Amino acid sequence: MSWDWHYSGQVIPDLLDGLRVTVIATLLGYLIALALGLVWALLRRSPYAVVSRTVRWVTEFVRSTPLLVQLFFIFYVLPSWGITLGALTAGIVGLGLHYSTYTAEVYRAGIEDVPRGQWEAATALNLPRRRVWLGVILPQAVRRIIPTLGNYLIALFKDTPFLLGITVTELLGSAYDAGAHSLKYLEPITVAGLFFIVVSVASSLALRRLEHRYATN
Repeated sequence: MSWDWHYSGQVIPDLLDGLRVTVIATLLGYLIALALGLVWALLRRSPYAVVSRTVRWVTEFVRSTPLLVQLFFIFYVLPSWGITLGALTAGIVGLGLHYSTYTAEVYRAGIEDVPRGQWEAATALNLPRRRVWLGVILPQAVRRIIPTLGNYLIALFKDTPFLLGITVTELLGSAYDAGAHSLKYLEPITVAGLFFIVVSVASSLALRRLEHRYATN
């Protein structure tokens, strides 16, 4: 089996289109994961036991269920209940929901790691609750968890091939389609793998710089 350089060049534009979809799904899904994860973390600290326990069990259930099953449920089952989402939208929602249960634990650990003296000082100053969280607690907590949150961004990116199961033509899907048309899978699958490596390594380096700039200051 020999490598066809000409064919490799021909499939790159299609793979770049797939990479664009992958990046879009990754970034939007990650934004959902960050926002929803913070909501879960704050609700876990609710003084009402029924709220905190319900959120705990919901996040545990989502975290313990395979991502692919969740994607299938959102895309194929919800329409029977009157909730229909496009393939890419369903994929973004599924990725964001799944990873929000992980970022919630990261937020929770970061919040609990804030020195108790910070809470006591905020109480002594009689600061409004909103300002305590936005101005004192969360900025310190986020600095501590930047590395872990960054790792989940890369993990989410590497899980985007699951979107192929709900007909999203992301990077791996584009490679598969190219191979199916030409019956030559070596080049498109290999190039797609290289794209994944390049983006993952570049993202990791960028996150390390972000970590050194903010998390250690």
